Amino acid sequence: MALSGRALRLTVYVGEDDLWHHKPLHHEIVRRARDAGLAGASVFKGVEGYGANSLIHTSNILSLSDDLPVAVVIVDAEGPIRAFLPQLDELLGDGLATVDEVEVVHYRGRAK
Repeated sequence: MALSGRALRLTVYVGEDDLWHHKPLHHEIVRRARDAGLAGASVFKGVEGYGANSLIHTSNILSLSDDLPVAVVIVDAEGPIRAFLPQLDELLGDGLATVDEVEVVHYRGRAK
């Protein structure tokens, strides 16, 4: 798959403890992104953050939280990203999803 130039970055912010059918929600988002043929997805675990409820979750040892923030980042052309958005409506209860325009300057997979 070739990807270069103008693209969209979909970022989905959820909690580490958010579940989809008893499995981590971020795993389900990545699985569905792969099944949809999107160029790739990465999951980043935050060390501290808060969302709509304003409750701070932190990895600080004095107030260790099990529900740290997680961001799933997916980059692809506009069409595939927009086509994937309805799946997020099904998956997300709490959380935030953003889409922003990016420029892909390098994208190449490893040889199999």
